[in-house]
Amino acid sequence: MSRACLGRTALMVAIATTVARPALGQTPAPASSSVEPAWSVSVSAAWYNPSDDSDFVQPTVKADRNRLHLESRYAYEDRKSLSFFAGINFEFGQDVTLAVTPMIGGLVGDVDGIVPAAELDFTMWRFEAYGEAEYVFDLQNADSKFFYMWSELSVRPLEWLRAGLVTQRTRVYRTEREIQRGPLVGVSFSKVDATLYLFNPGADDRLGVLSIGVSF
Repeated sequence: MSRACLGRTALMVAIATTVARPALGQTPAPASSSVEPAWSVSVSAAWYNPSDDSDFVQPTVKADRNRLHLESRYAYEDRKSLSFFAGINFEFGQDVTLAVTPMIGGLVGDVDGIVPAAELDFTMWRFEAYGEAEYVFDLQNADSKFFYMWSELSVRPLEWLRAGLVTQRTRVYRTEREIQRGPLVGVSFSKVDATLYLFNPGADDRLGVLSIGVSF
């Protein structure tokens, strides 16, 4: 082999070694992977104890993934009816936060209907405001449409304790009052929340509600 060929061969080997050395010495970069947002789920049950009616339990299941919100309730609009919703979560703010979830749903059971609804959650320092509202369009009886509402205004003197006022409008049980009001007190430990509501305290149509929820 001529000296020119040997020179060219040596030059090519040197270039290849120089290029390959960093690749051999470096740690391979991890493969990029997009992390899917996780589901957050909450399950709650509210025990209603009307003074002039039979007790009943009203369960609710909520599931959120990113902006998607799914929810189902039983015995909320009617004792023997199941409602289910799909909505979109909107959140605003950091120190003062506002979360709004418009939803559309359906109702099946003793009452069949279409249910537009919304939930709102506002937090500022130790003050909290929560509200949910829906309008049931009865598919079997056009004159039976009804507006449901539940709202809470509370303050947290301690991280695990809150107290305030609650207001509701419902027809899941019969009462002479269109709007019912009363105090609330709630406690939170880890992922468990428990709240006691007392509507119309001191009246003949008083109502106690105990709600217990778990988030995971």
